[in-house]
Amino acid sequence: MALAAGAMAQADTIRIATYNTELQRDGPGLFLRDLARGEDDQIDAVLAVIARADADVLALQSIDYDLTGEALSRFAKAAGYPHHFALRPNTGLPTGLDMDGDGRLGGPRDAQGYGRFSGQGGMAILSRFPFDPNGVQDLSPLLWTDLPEALLPEVNGAPFPSAEAQAAQRLSTTGHWIVPIQTTSGRFDLMTFHASPPVFDGPEDRNGKRNHDEIRLWQHMLDGTVGTAPTGPFIIAGDANLDPNDGSGLKPAIRTLLADPRLTDLSPRGHAGTDTVDWTDPVPGDLRVSYILPSTHWRVVDSGVLWPDPDDPFAETVATASRHRLVWADLALDPAGGGE
Repeated sequence: MALAAGAMAQADTIRIATYNTELQRDGPGLFLRDLARGEDDQIDAVLAVIARADADVLALQSIDYDLTGEALSRFAKAAGYPHHFALRPNTGLPTGLDMDGDGRLGGPRDAQGYGRFSGQGGMAILSRFPFDPNGVQDLSPLLWTDLPEALLPEVNGAPFPSAEAQAAQRLSTTGHWIVPIQTTSGRFDLMTFHASPPVFDGPEDRNGKRNHDEIRLWQHMLDGTVGTAPTGPFIIAGDANLDPNDGSGLKPAIRTLLADPRLTDLSPRGHAGTDTVDWTDPVPGDLRVSYILPSTHWRVVDSGVLWPDPDDPFAETVATASRHRLVWADLALDPAGGGE
């Protein structure tokens, strides 16, 4: 579908977007350094994509977190957003344990979530509307063992990689946040996350099972078995790292979420159909991994994947920015929506 300017949308319509920017750097402070220099082609391309999307609320993945917030503050200003939000992610958070079973300590896979340093490849939210910090729920500290019906990895009937490691393992690779946002049309909860890729492990399928359970967490939350379910409109927006039909991973997780009657699967489309990432062909290839799933309180006005045709002059900018493509949706609160 065509990407129209957000300002041209109906007055009661807001544009939501989610975007895996791949802005993570290999060391702490390097993202801030590159921002300050103002000469980074990838950062410029990401900002151009964000400007083209013109979203009112934008969930970002793979953007480094720094404790002072200086990098995100600079990035939000460059992108033209007055409000920004981030919490410390699980990526790179030290555990002191062998979390991947390789017999060594201190590697990026021994953190709560893969990371060479604490905060690498975190998440953030940019918004034209204010947040309600008092209403935020951070489910990121939830232990994997505390998730109902968790698919915990085992080898020969024993916890993998060890009972000690499994007892300390958080479920969220990066984070699961529920962030209230106050728009001109009313308040809603943005539920955002970035799940583990269901690959890069062994026969225990640790990453595949973790990915499955990270996706399932949202339904447990809506069912009231984890956290506190929103009582009004909400939107799930983020990178599930799982395609419902193609590629690796345990498909029931995303298929069940997409079919949940409390949600609407928009199936946004771009040049590559519903796919949202341009990974190496033939494996893993183009996949649908990023999602915007509004609750039934919303009326869907339009949606799409910002993936231009190859002959479009903007296609090169999009490819320079990230292998992932920004997904957007124009939504309006529906007075008749949200019924049980």
